[in-house]
Amino acid sequence: MENKIAVKAFLALGQESRLNVFRLIVQKGDIGLTPKDIVEVLGIPNATLSFHLKELLQADLIVVERVSRNLFYRPNPHIINELSAFLMDNCCGGKSCVPVVIKPLGKSNP
Repeated sequence: MENKIAVKAFLALGQESRLNVFRLIVQKGDIGLTPKDIVEVLGIPNATLSFHLKELLQADLIVVERVSRNLFYRPNPHIINELSAFLMDNCCGGKSCVPVVIKPLGKSNP
């Protein structure tokens, strides 16, 4: 993934309401959500929601499909997987990522 594509995705997710919309859409997976569903759950006004959906679409984080009179918004797994791989690229210097246990300061070990 190119840096400019990752930056575009991060900018789209860098607003709290938009992040909430994205996370809700991801939770539903390939079932998708209509704008009405999103408004009911998050209480975002329709005009504001339209703006957020447009930003997520332009960043390719979601896709939209028209079914009859309804629009269904779904996550774009391809770009989400690429973004995850981009973030984890060269993680831990190429070594296995083993969680490090951090001991609290001021506590002595017996």
